[in-house]
Amino acid sequence: MSDMTGGKATTLEAWAVERGLSFTRFDYQGHGTSSGRFADGTIGLWADDALAVLDRVTTGPQILVGSSMGGWMMLLTALRRPERVAGLVGIAPAPDFTEDLMWDIFDADIRRQIMEQGVWNRPSEYGPEPQPITRALIEDGRNHLLLRGPIAYGGPVRLLHGQRDPDVPWQLSLRIAEALTGDDVRITLVKDGDHRLSRPQDLDLLCRTVGALVDEIGAV
Repeated sequence: MSDMTGGKATTLEAWAVERGLSFTRFDYQGHGTSSGRFADGTIGLWADDALAVLDRVTTGPQILVGSSMGGWMMLLTALRRPERVAGLVGIAPAPDFTEDLMWDIFDADIRRQIMEQGVWNRPSEYGPEPQPITRALIEDGRNHLLLRGPIAYGGPVRLLHGQRDPDVPWQLSLRIAEALTGDDVRITLVKDGDHRLSRPQDLDLLCRTVGALVDEIGAV
């Protein structure tokens, strides 16, 4: 439910500009200032958005940074354009969340409502409006699951995860690291960190992590 005006995106942009690095941020369809309705969105649609931005807006090798759902998007993009992706930085990345963190834990009544009515409006802790969980979101998500086998990306990956994240368990980052076929994968756990990791110290960690990765890639 976040958008490109959030603290992580704007802080990282300011950091990049100060260092003379190109930076692109965008809103998926149905998010922020983009057109469309959130309820009409699916994992496949949003993955196509990310790929379109990579193909049409950016040039040269890119470091992809994704938070929560964006972590799923960055992995899907890296698999589709490995030659364009120099590295990945995930903040509480949540691949497969529609199945593992939604469908598998919903009770029978919620599942029935999704299947029969096409949507269940889940109360959100991040805003006054409920979050519509649609049948299309669940069913399309199954076409893009990544953690059922190896994730064939060999570039450097850095994962940041708060151990007090109530939405995406920090152990999911360990699963991602295990699934990735490359060896250059590092996880930073923030013991008192929540899901957003948007406190000043968290934003500083994000910028330092991206900066170190930029330096490492430049050295190679």
